Amino acid sequence: MTSFQQARIELGGQLRRLRESARLSGKELAERLSWQPSKVSRLENARQTATEDDVVAWAQAVGASSATTDELIRQSIALLNRHDDWKQRHRSGLAAIQEDIRDLEARTTAFRVFEPGIIAGLLQTSEYARHVFRKVKRLYSAPDQIDTAVRVRMQRQEILYDRTRTFRFVVTEAALRTCLAPPEVMRGQLDRLFAVSTLPNVEFGVIPFGTELPANPINGFWIYDESMVGVATMTKDLNLRDPDDIAFYLRAFDDYAKAAKFDESGREVIIGILAEYRKQTSH
Repeated sequence: MTSFQQARIELGGQLRRLRESARLSGKELAERLSWQPSKVSRLENARQTATEDDVVAWAQAVGASSATTDELIRQSIALLNRHDDWKQRHRSGLAAIQEDIRDLEARTTAFRVFEPGIIAGLLQTSEYARHVFRKVKRLYSAPDQIDTAVRVRMQRQEILYDRTRTFRFVVTEAALRTCLAPPEVMRGQLDRLFAVSTLPNVEFGVIPFGTELPANPINGFWIYDESMVGVATMTKDLNLRDPDDIAFYLRAFDDYAKAAKFDESGREVIIGILAEYRKQTSH
């Protein structure tokens, strides 16, 4: 067991003891917090990392002292600032990771996403997602929770239709052509992108081949409001909260966005690639 997981287990145990001391069931606490009961279970059983907001709400609901609340906040921040090892993290299961991401997204109103080689999870079809999760499972020896992980990923996408939130996606043309699934699945995925790009609160930009890039697109990154940046590497999941780091990625995103084609121009790139996939699947 990693030190990260051990620390998460310890925090979950403290949260459980506080709930039990307040003589509340998991369901009763969830009702007080307007959470799904499953979230209480995930936090207590270390299947999800409690955020600062989570522990503050929990502490208030159970009447914890200010000293206890401060200590829970300290532990939560320490966990969230850790550079999490992906192989160890995936041992908790593909579905648990999706639940973590969904909770983070629920606290975000403005999304900026750059992906150079894959379609962002919020935009994936279930078939494309299934192929991605199969590859993740093989690479990281993750538990076989593919069906559940796909279901949670599809549930995450409901947030796209919340008009109080805004989304800006920028991808390279390479991301649209990288075959992480068979051609017929890729065709369905591009159809999905075309449809989502017309939503009033979604901007979808494509950087075409032949366009000079402002920087080498080594990794994708997600900017959540202006409070955190998520950067996924092959072995580390970086959650950056330092203001200088955030400012750097905001500038990087703006540079990539300036190189991208949006609206009808962006959809023309999608249409051109779709035509090629149609030829492949018609043979």
